[in-house]
Amino acid sequence: MLYPPMGELADKVGSRYQLVNLVARRARNISSAAEEAGDILDVKPVSMAIDEVYAGELTIKK
Repeated sequence: MLYPPMGELADKVGSRYQLVNLVARRARNISSAAEEAGDILDVKPVSMAIDEVYAGELTIKK
């Protein structure tokens, strides 16, 4: 079973399509920032972005 549940994540954002776009964009930002700083990430950028959505730290502006 996936944690956090996909249904709950999609409900926080609006749809699965918006969720995928939001998480992908944020993961790219996290990855590029870490690369510029020379940091090595222990957690995958996609996992970090999903955790931000689940915690309510990352939303879509309307």
